[in-house]
Amino acid sequence: MKFILITAVLFLLPFAVLAGTFLETFNNGDMEGWQELVQLNNAPGSWEIIDDELHAVSHETFIRFLTTGDDAWENYTLEFDVKPLKKHGIGVIAIAARIKETWVVYCSIEDRIKVVDGEALPGSRVNCVAGNLHDVIFISLHSKPHALLRLNKWSNLKLTVHQNTTAFSINGKQIIEPTKIPNFKGVLHPDFNEFPDFLMGGVGFGLANYTARFDNITVTGDGIPNSGGFAVAPGGKLATTWGTLKRF
Repeated sequence: MKFILITAVLFLLPFAVLAGTFLETFNNGDMEGWQELVQLNNAPGSWEIIDDELHAVSHETFIRFLTTGDDAWENYTLEFDVKPLKKHGIGVIAIAARIKETWVVYCSIEDRIKVVDGEALPGSRVNCVAGNLHDVIFISLHSKPHALLRLNKWSNLKLTVHQNTTAFSINGKQIIEPTKIPNFKGVLHPDFNEFPDFLMGGVGFGLANYTARFDNITVTGDGIPNSGGFAVAPGGKLATTWGTLKRF
């Protein structure tokens, strides 16, 4: 029996190490490995580490994302804490997964007018879409009314991708149940001739028309490396601006 148990443990160990956690807390003041992805290839934005939190400012209606990860990341859960400080107009707070070049799947809490099947849907909503950020055409995966995130209050956003499905939660409550990400390659519009299968890709978070703080970006899943901002910088708080953001 002991031999069987030892054999079983040794057999399972190689598989157990496949699962990992990527953590970014910005405590070391370093944003190495992060890149900016801006909708329609507009001008870059403002990202600044203040008091061990990422401070982002946008006065535009288009979304800008800060992204990281690997094209080989597959099934995982991304979550982070966000605190909107000020809203400058029609705004968006977004969480993104399966980022590959400029293709992305993201869910957002926003109050811009949403058009679904030709119908304009005004008011604040949660929207999940897939498409190319350097274009204006997106496939709507799910959309429903939802209140905006409260100003000056931390909220937790969580996006899970597994095979060809995605699910979205806010503050521990599932808002979008597992929803299939269809493949529309060459079906709806010539721009979708390169539509990917969205089974792999990196992660990101973003905003439009908000000033907000982001912290505790965590990615967990098979094949995710145990890496990121685990080290805590000594000597108190940091206030560092990173002026060399790479852009796609």
